Amino acid sequence: MEQLKHECGVAMIRLLKPISYYEKKYGTRHWALGKLYLMMEKQHNRGQEGAGIACVNLDAPVGTEYMFREKAEGKDAITEIFGRGLPDAQLFMGHLRYSTTGKSGLQYVHPFLRRNNWRAKNLCLCGNFNMTNIDEVFRFLTAQGQSPRIYGDSYITLELMGHRLDREVERLFVEAKEQGLEGTDITDYIDNHVEMANVLRTTMEHYDGGYVMCGLTGSGEMFSVRDPWGIRPAFYYRDDEIVALASERPVLQTTFDLNADDICELQPGQALIVRKSGESRLEQIMPAQQLSACSFERIYFSRGSDRDIYQERKRLGEQLTPAILKAVDGDVTNTVFSYIPNTAEVAYYGMTDGFRQQGYNVRTEKVVWKDIKMRTFIADNSERNDLAAHVYDISYGSLRPNEDNLVIIDDSIVRGTTLRESIFKILDRLHPKKIVMVSSSPQIRYPDYYGIDMARLEEFCAFRATMALIEERGMWQLVNDTYLACKHELEKPKEQMQNCVRALYEPFTVEEINEKIVEMLCPEGMQAPIELVFQSIEGLHEACPNHPGDWYFTGHYPTPGGTRLCNEAFIHYIDNKQKKQ
Repeated sequence: MEQLKHECGVAMIRLLKPISYYEKKYGTRHWALGKLYLMMEKQHNRGQEGAGIACVNLDAPVGTEYMFREKAEGKDAITEIFGRGLPDAQLFMGHLRYSTTGKSGLQYVHPFLRRNNWRAKNLCLCGNFNMTNIDEVFRFLTAQGQSPRIYGDSYITLELMGHRLDREVERLFVEAKEQGLEGTDITDYIDNHVEMANVLRTTMEHYDGGYVMCGLTGSGEMFSVRDPWGIRPAFYYRDDEIVALASERPVLQTTFDLNADDICELQPGQALIVRKSGESRLEQIMPAQQLSACSFERIYFSRGSDRDIYQERKRLGEQLTPAILKAVDGDVTNTVFSYIPNTAEVAYYGMTDGFRQQGYNVRTEKVVWKDIKMRTFIADNSERNDLAAHVYDISYGSLRPNEDNLVIIDDSIVRGTTLRESIFKILDRLHPKKIVMVSSSPQIRYPDYYGIDMARLEEFCAFRATMALIEERGMWQLVNDTYLACKHELEKPKEQMQNCVRALYEPFTVEEINEKIVEMLCPEGMQAPIELVFQSIEGLHEACPNHPGDWYFTGHYPTPGGTRLCNEAFIHYIDNKQKKQ
């Protein structure tokens, strides 16, 4: 309902046989491009602000282009890029972008390319990542005498990894000379012996964050490396024809007609490396840390067509049935069940299945419809707000006025803006006896710093409700103590920091915060009473046991950088509030 932007989607293909093989077997020289296009379209949910691709032609003669890149902005970027006509190649890499930094423009669209006259020193990068300590990496680079052109994690990573790639090539140059090689024999030796594991180890050791980093070199190396906490996802497939990697498993299944068990997940701290020769291997680049795979991937971001995610989302809905039953006072007979399109649909099936398993004959309706995005630019400010409130519509007559409760499930309630400005108003037109708004995820209380656009505390309705409760009850000493504690934590080494923001929530129950959220989001003139039901932390972990990353809900950040930034976020919140007073 409240769209969150997520950075990003990746796709990679390495052909392991001559291009003529695919032309003969599949009837086209552009078989791999077609597969890359499909992989990117199947991940369009992960990024609609821009797209880019890169490819390397290992057969290109000296003096001709061998490394290509195309980028475009907008939701139709994929179609635009593939419509430009692309050359023969054996290595392909695609990227879909959502900005989590607010920066837009073609210069911020991946992949990023670093050129050099030596093939092995050419580097192209893209990724699904957000780094929490880019300031530290920037200082490391500049202390070595480098001068990055742009301050941003993508460009700085390109420069740092490019620097380490240069060192690897220079190591091989010395090695080749020691073996008595000369001229182009040295070049061939370097191209055939680049060790990307060396490059990745000396690059990624500097980073704190969630990432899947992907890259190509001009000499034909392909790689993807996952963060040591397993925050961001990546899946790969290998056979005698291809090596392929994507952000989501169903993408590979659909594109290459595979079973789920044919596909492997890249493990925390692990890299998939494909040499120029086509030899592929897994390499542990960084020691694996405590697994913190993102639970929001399972609740919301990843495609629900994944075998395991589908079942997990159903369990998330099913586990909410006791709390919903309590909210409607056990009156299932006079209750209509529905969902907010579209990502909550699977949780909705689980919710209704849960009631049926208990012997209830549930009534289900398509109550809410989402219309196409309205062109509000033709209106002035007051009219624009009114038009925006009509993005959703209802099925009139879908419940009995003043007799039926209405249970609506969504995957998450983040800011609450859409509920207040649109959803609650239109649902009230049906005159339900009571509205029970259900979230298949727990209350979102803390910012994310690993690739999702949720970086400010004041964005979250749960945080705003908690601060309102603190003010009502005259508990400003708690705010002052928390502010000072956050400042004190920032004086420590980041590895020793604790998240002091968690103390703000401790005096209150989930139910107390729920009631305050309802009070804050209830539109003026609303007739039907509203109750919120959130997933519990325990229910989340039971439904998604292999994805314990829950920092959005608990404040337990997997990396020191996340903890530091959360403390800083509260300091900034209080400082900005004081400036406005």
